[in-house]
Amino acid sequence: MKCRHCGTELTLPLIDLGSAPPSNSYLTPAALFGPEKWYPLRVLVCTGCWLAQTEDYAHHAELFAEDYAYFSSFSTSWLAHAKRYVEDMVDRFALDRDSHVVEVASNDGYLLQYVRERGISCLGIEPTASTAAAARKRGIEVFERFFGVELAKELAAAGQRADLMAANNVLAHVPDINDFVAGFDCLLKDDGVATFEFPHLLNLVKQNQFDTVYHEHFSYLSLTAVTRIFEANGLTVFDVDELPTHGGSLRVYAQRSATGPHAVTPRVGAALGRERDAGMATADFYSGFQARAERVKNDLVAFLIDARRQGLKVAGYGAAAKGNTLLNFAGIRGDLIEFVVDRNPAKQGKFLPGCRIPVVGEDALRSARPDLIVVLPWNLRDEVVAQLDYVREWDARFVVAVPALEVIG
Repeated sequence: MKCRHCGTELTLPLIDLGSAPPSNSYLTPAALFGPEKWYPLRVLVCTGCWLAQTEDYAHHAELFAEDYAYFSSFSTSWLAHAKRYVEDMVDRFALDRDSHVVEVASNDGYLLQYVRERGISCLGIEPTASTAAAARKRGIEVFERFFGVELAKELAAAGQRADLMAANNVLAHVPDINDFVAGFDCLLKDDGVATFEFPHLLNLVKQNQFDTVYHEHFSYLSLTAVTRIFEANGLTVFDVDELPTHGGSLRVYAQRSATGPHAVTPRVGAALGRERDAGMATADFYSGFQARAERVKNDLVAFLIDARRQGLKVAGYGAAAKGNTLLNFAGIRGDLIEFVVDRNPAKQGKFLPGCRIPVVGEDALRSARPDLIVVLPWNLRDEVVAQLDYVREWDARFVVAVPALEVIG
C-alpha cells in the first residue's frame, strides 16, 4: 500500500487490531440471522510525510451509509463545545449577518444551529441521510454529498464561498485527503478561514487511545503531517489550539496560501516543536503501541471473567464506535456484558456490530440494576458518571478500560 498523501510505500506498522466490522454498522434484529462483513483493522505510518493511516478495505460509501447512527447532539458536552466554538469564531473573525459559514460533516446540525441563531447564513455538507434529515428539521440547508474539489467548485460557482468553514472530526474520515483539503482552497473566500478539529496522534499513542482506531478513521493526524498535506493543497496553517475533546485534540486554523491575510502565530511552531521533541518523525515513537493495547485487552477480559465468576451483573454505557473497536478486539460478547445503554433512539433496539450485544434505553439500568457499568466512550466519562449518579442507590460502580483499567467506586 502507498501513502494516501505522498505515495510513499508504507512499511512502518502502528497497530494491528485483527479484524472487525465497520464500527457504526449497528444490526437490526433481522440482521442477526445473516452474516456480517469483517475487515482487517491495521494502521501503518508513512515515513515520508508521517501520516498514519488504515489499510484500504472498505469503501467510504459503505462506512457512511444512509442509516448512519452517530448523532452529535446526544452529548451535552459536545453541544457546549460547539456553542463555544461558534461564539469564539464570531468574535475572533467578526462574523455577522453578511457572513457565510459552511460546515463540512455537519451531522445533525449540532453546530450550525448556533450559527443560525446568530442570524448568520450557513450551509451544511453531510453525506449521511439520517443525520442530514435531522439537521433539516432544525431549518438548516444541507447538501447530502461527500465533500471534495468537485462539490467545492459547484458551490463556489453558485455563490456559496465561505468566510468560515468548519470541519470538526472529519479530516480523519476521508479516504482521499488531498482532494478533500483542496476543496477548502476552492470554496473559501480570499480572506476566509477554515478550522479543522481532530484527535491528536501524539495523545493517541502516548495515552494508549487505541480504541479510536476504526475503519471510518482513514487517517490519524499530527500537526507535522497536516501542515505538509495543507501546503501541498493550497492551504497554510496560521494558528493551532490544543483542546481536551476526544482525549486531546488539535484545532487547526488555515487560510488560502495565495490570498490569506493572517500572520502565522508562534503557537504553530511551538506545537510542531513538541511533536519533534516527542520523536513523531521517527520510527521509535510508534514502537510499543501494540503491546500497550494488548495489555488493556487482557486486563479487561480478565476483569470481566472474574466479575462473572463472582455472579456480578455487568452492563455497558455508550454504544460508541470506540467501544465497538475495544469489544471486538477483546472478543467480548454478551456473556460478559449483558447490554449497552445509549441515549440515541437510532441505536436502541439494535445490536453492536461484531459482538452483537443489545443496545437499550437508559431505563434498563433501573430495572436491571447492574453491579458494574463499563463506560465505553471514556472521553465522556465525567459526563456519564454525573448523568448516571443515581446508580449509586444500589452501589453500582463504573469501569473504564482506556488508557488503563480503572474502577470508579
